[in-house]
Parts: sequence; C-alpha cells; structure tokens
Amino acid sequence: MKNIDKRNRLNDEMFSYQLTKDQAVLISWYGKQIKVLKGKAAAKFLANAEKAETDIDIQLLLAKATGNFKRGNEKRSL
Repeated sequence: MKNIDKRNRLNDEMFSYQLTKDQAVLISWYGKQIKVLKGKAAAKFLANAEKAETDIDIQLLLAKATGNFKRGNEKRSL
C-alpha cells in the first residue's frame, strides 16, 4: 500500500459509507453522498470491507468504488 497512498490522503478518513435496509451502500465524501452501490456491486464491496484489516484499507476500497469522480475543481463547503 506504500505505493498507492504516497501523500497519506487516506489517513484523513474522507470517505464513509452507510448500508441501507435494502442492502444498498451509500458512499459519502466529507459527508456529501457521491455514489450508491446496489446489487452485485454492493455485495462485492461489503465482502471486501469485511476482509479489510485497517481503516485505511476501507478508505482505499471506498476510493476505488467511487472511481474518478473528483477532478480537482470541487470545493468543500465548511
């Protein structure tokens, strides 16, 4: 993982997720919902999240699940 997170951004815990009662996974970035995983994608994510050893591993899974959503021109509202 040393080569994946060179700037230690995953330590900030910028991503979070929530499981709904219909087994959908809501992924948020700094509290703003950015993606919804349903069906097989949600099941695959949850299986991988259970195998994760650390919080950083879960952050990496969440970052990969969101894909390339952030282009650099987004501003965080405080």
